[in-house]
Amino acid sequence: MADSSLVNIIREQAGPLNLDVPTICAMVEQESAWNPWAIRYEPAFYSKYIVPLHLSATESTARSISWGLLQLMGQCAREHGYTSDLSKLCDPAVGLKWGIIHWQSKLQLAKGNVSAALLFWNGGGNKAYASEVLARVNKYK
Repeated sequence: MADSSLVNIIREQAGPLNLDVPTICAMVEQESAWNPWAIRYEPAFYSKYIVPLHLSATESTARSISWGLLQLMGQCAREHGYTSDLSKLCDPAVGLKWGIIHWQSKLQLAKGNVSAALLFWNGGGNKAYASEVLARVNKYK
């Protein structure tokens, strides 16, 4: 269940970027079930994207974890300029800010096509991802 204070953070951060708040709320529900402390290690992501970077073990592992409400990959946060401790992405204000920045980049890549952007967000791991998220949007309108 969505906490109104978390929805307010999404409104504050997504509104100035003209991003659809109900879609982001649906993504949060899909990704973390509104659990700001959700983390998930992604071994395939680690092998494909992180190993070639030759980073320290701690940084490599942290970049291979999806963090917080939007389950933002640590590597994606780094690519957008996030320099702090990656575990801080579990702080709702921090994780949502950087997740929304990443979401905006996926929308731009998809030329505004939300379904395509959702598939970019998911990385192709779940072909039904876009329809699963979009099925949740109406409850946040």
